[in-house]
Amino acid sequence: QVQLVESGGGLAQAGGSLRLSCAASGRTFSRYVMGWFRQAAGKEREFVAAISWSGGLTFYAGAVRGRFTMSRDNANNTVCLQINSLKHEDTAVYYCAARSGTNIYDSRYGTYEYWGQGTQVTVSS
Repeated sequence: QVQLVESGGGLAQAGGSLRLSCAASGRTFSRYVMGWFRQAAGKEREFVAAISWSGGLTFYAGAVRGRFTMSRDNANNTVCLQINSLKHEDTAVYYCAARSGTNIYDSRYGTYEYWGQGTQVTVSS
């Protein structure tokens, strides 16, 4: 069982930056692939990024590649999402998620077992 709590969302200007964090509970955190998803109002939840157990491999959605950076700290059971060059279309609720296994390239949200409650990111133009 893994419990996830996101933080770091808020209001930011286009072109600015935000850093989202996700605190995880559970002794086996380091054995989970971690992911970030987002859901804008009226839209389906979409994949943003994923990271391997060790943090050595990352995978990003095309829309965020080059602007978003995902990292993890297994010693402190946290994952982070650094968001740079914010765009209005980044406005969404951002969710942290965890899944068993090793495949970071499966971006389907249905394959993730555990979810946080989400944190709102709003980008003003």
